[in-house]
Amino acid sequence: MANKNTEKTRLCGVLLPIFSLPSGYGIGTFSKEAYEFVDFLKKAGQSYWQILPLGPTSYGDSPYQSFSTFAGNPYFIDIDTLIEEGLLTDKDAAKYDFGAAEESIDYEKLYKGRFELLKIAYKGLDKAKDAANLKKEFEEFKNNKDNDWLFDYSLFMALKNAHGGRAWNTWEDGLRLRNKEALNKAAETYKEEIDFYSFLQFLFSKQWTKLKAYANENGIEIIGDIPIYVAFDSADTWANPELFQLDKDNVPIDVAGCPPDAFSATGQLWGNPLYDWEYHKRTGYKWWMKRIAQCYKLYDVVRIDHFRGFDEYYAIPFGNPTAEIGEWRKGPGIELFEVMKKELGQKKVIAEDLGFLTKSVINLVKKTGFLGMKILEFAFDSREESDYLPHNYTKNCIVYTGTHDNETAKGWFKALPRNDKKFAKEYLGITYSKDAVWAMIRSAFASVSDTAIIPMQDYLELDAYARINTPSTLGGNWVWRMKKDALTDSLCEKMHDYARIYGRLK
Repeated sequence: MANKNTEKTRLCGVLLPIFSLPSGYGIGTFSKEAYEFVDFLKKAGQSYWQILPLGPTSYGDSPYQSFSTFAGNPYFIDIDTLIEEGLLTDKDAAKYDFGAAEESIDYEKLYKGRFELLKIAYKGLDKAKDAANLKKEFEEFKNNKDNDWLFDYSLFMALKNAHGGRAWNTWEDGLRLRNKEALNKAAETYKEEIDFYSFLQFLFSKQWTKLKAYANENGIEIIGDIPIYVAFDSADTWANPELFQLDKDNVPIDVAGCPPDAFSATGQLWGNPLYDWEYHKRTGYKWWMKRIAQCYKLYDVVRIDHFRGFDEYYAIPFGNPTAEIGEWRKGPGIELFEVMKKELGQKKVIAEDLGFLTKSVINLVKKTGFLGMKILEFAFDSREESDYLPHNYTKNCIVYTGTHDNETAKGWFKALPRNDKKFAKEYLGITYSKDAVWAMIRSAFASVSDTAIIPMQDYLELDAYARINTPSTLGGNWVWRMKKDALTDSLCEKMHDYARIYGRLK
């Protein structure tokens, strides 16, 4: 993750999604609590803050199924900042109930109230304290050539609202197939709604840019996520059908997923459209370069989710009820990353190389030189030696106790089979289960791995209720939030001590 000749590589950080921050408006935002978290990270000797994708979430609230790969989530716009700017009043904000639970998110209440409140802010632009400058900045944002995705996204959201939230493939043919006359008419009909959605992106960009700059000024780099696939019901698929394996009516031919394995007898049917890699190759991977460049505007380091899909991807015929019938096909391989290096220069990248890996994907990770991932929760199988045990690591990897898709370390340890738990205790050098979480953190920090990232829930020793996501399930995911008083001085001191003892202070 760093040039070994000029930078210290032995570092550490914390995984905490933006939505998991405390705030007074039902979900974590770019609020004062986000700035306080940066201050905490700095004081605790950390160098990285890892977050999850920042895109606007769709059905199921997953940041990995977004309405746009370029847009930001309006839920993260800080309301207090809008009040300070005169776009809203305290009275406006008090009208809405965003949920009272301190440790969880009520997405239904957010959906019902947040956009109504933000519409008041949009209509209050003339009343803002610095209205003239704000309007000028907004116009510049809309006209910025780097934001050429903005109009299509805003039109997509306006049309989605006009169609009662239905997916774009159910719209009338003129709009579904992007007939020029139909699009021009829609652009005129929904002019104000389109401008509203563009305004939300302006606010998101302005607030995130400021927060990221603050983090960077305080020695904290942001690690962000790029999901390999985009959602079918997204502005990306609707506006650019040529990028995907769709037929002449823009219906998917095959879709993404994973074949059956020990964890799932029918496999995983994700349903995302698959890329037309031949088209991407012919265009010099132009869309991908634009997408990755956007990521490096948002983040300092990018974690590429489901890295295996660039080597080989699993294609399931569209309409199949499960992932049992499908085939593996070759992805773009090293060529995409060679173009990336040529076009964008040397970038910091983490390859999510978890799960069953073939020789060719292992070779691809090696060829790129990207950091691979090691998960301690995968290590303690008493029946066999594991690559995830710390004594098997190389320096060029990033170690986690667990990720957003795993159980919290405390919850995981509780549920371990008896023999695995016995082996884990022996390996970690502990007698009591209550010591397991910090022993795992210590093991990650003591390893030769260049970087150690620990989920905030593990530093807080939280149980299973604080799990972020259980893959292949709907409901109860992406809802955990950190308590306001969680970041204590004693925890900060302990984190700093670990960073110091194990040579991970910058």
